[in-house]
Amino acid sequence: MKFTSIQYSVADNIARLTLNRPDRLNSFNSAMHEEVRHALTQVVEDGARVLVLTGAGRGFCAGQDLGDRAVAPGAKGADLGESIERNYKPLVLALRNLPVPVIAAVNGVAAGAGCSIALACDLVIAARSASFVQAFCRLGLVPDSGATWFLPRLLGNARAIGLSMLGDKLPAQEAADWGLIWRCVDESEFVQVVDKLAAELALAPTLGLVRTRQAILDSWQNSLAEQLDVERDFQRELGWSSDYAEGVTAFTGKRPPRFSGR
Repeated sequence: MKFTSIQYSVADNIARLTLNRPDRLNSFNSAMHEEVRHALTQVVEDGARVLVLTGAGRGFCAGQDLGDRAVAPGAKGADLGESIERNYKPLVLALRNLPVPVIAAVNGVAAGAGCSIALACDLVIAARSASFVQAFCRLGLVPDSGATWFLPRLLGNARAIGLSMLGDKLPAQEAADWGLIWRCVDESEFVQVVDKLAAELALAPTLGLVRTRQAILDSWQNSLAEQLDVERDFQRELGWSSDYAEGVTAFTGKRPPRFSGR
């Protein structure tokens, strides 16, 4: 596929997907959804062991492009629920279930669905000038793309409801202090920190990291006894992996491990 709304590349086992509509703060239209879906199906096939998702220009993603005819108010056939079902639901689930770690490098505002897309990633690193906004209340809508699932789990009900009902801009540092994201860094360090983390994850035991994500997410619906079973089953699987054998060999040999991701 020829990309016009995104940039996609893979090098050194690192896939980089950049939302590339900077004049629209990288807001989503139908073409961008199609291109992102296609790129995400290529990540593992292209040999990547980590994905970095970011935005071009001064914003990460402003959510849905309200000028897109598919969701414009009063447009023939416009159905926001259908847009979620067709576009945002599969996108959020694809990011959440991608069999490699996913880094959201939030370089600017992440608003509406753009905030949810960032939170669907495993690690969110934001530049200090970035911010997170639940703008749905200003349109008479409910937060979507997983926002009503992510926010209370990460922040608790009080802050989730406050951000969603008031639409206040949450600065990156406060988002980090509240536990919404992994880390806030100065602009001068942003690219270097993201690149260093991506390089680290590209050499890490990929399957073990993905199972770690799965175990933590499963824990919300499990009892302690059930979660102990989840851990048992994953350890049983991972105990036969090449990465476990390499990790033990490297540890006993007092050398850095050379993980294959399998």
